[in-house]
Amino acid sequence: MTFSYDGSDFKGYQKQPRCRTVQGELEKVLKKINGDKEVSVTASGRTDAGVHAISQKAHFDLKEEMEPADVMKSMNSMLPDDIYIKNIEHVSDNFHARFNAIGKEYIYQINMGEYNPLERKYVYQYNKKLDVVEMQRAMKYLEGTHSFKAFVCADDVRDDYVRTLSQTNIIRDLKDVSKITLVFIGDGFMRYMVRNMVGTLIEIGEGKRRSEEIIDIISSEDRTRAGKTAAARGLFLRNVFY
Repeated sequence: MTFSYDGSDFKGYQKQPRCRTVQGELEKVLKKINGDKEVSVTASGRTDAGVHAISQKAHFDLKEEMEPADVMKSMNSMLPDDIYIKNIEHVSDNFHARFNAIGKEYIYQINMGEYNPLERKYVYQYNKKLDVVEMQRAMKYLEGTHSFKAFVCADDVRDDYVRTLSQTNIIRDLKDVSKITLVFIGDGFMRYMVRNMVGTLIEIGEGKRRSEEIIDIISSEDRTRAGKTAAARGLFLRNVFY
């Protein structure tokens, strides 16, 4: 299943007790479609509260025999307006939306111009000029295979912090040069990793740090050496690759 959602009014993707979540809404609708039998939806990964998705992926099993197009139509007729199913297709029994993913693309949108209340949930309203050239230079130091422990939330304890960023870029909006989109493509991302990288890049754009400091931050594996966590509202999961 490929789907998009506006994360503004969700407490993140993952189901939580007494909280409105994307997974919770999907499973509630699928239970009705599946003859009132519980359905577990497994996504390619979790997104935090306020984070959006353009093309999130997930898999699920139904006991009821239905054509994918009929499932999609039924789901979209019952889901709230902030979730939309874009495509559903049959996959093999051993397919896993999370473990079979070979890469993801995240984007982060920043407005350096005048405050825009209409975009406040989707574009981070920084509203001051940034040195975009220096930020772009810093992003190139993030590319490659590294331990990204310095960019992961401090309480995220795991055995392996090594990930590969294959591509980074900053795209300017041709219609509005005060808007920039930061692009990150890699084989996997950990919790707050993109937002912590963005927070550090913003400090570089402000002139508080030099681009070369990224090298030392990575090698330190120390969260306190990186910048603040950027706001969730500018972040989108744009694609998942298989």
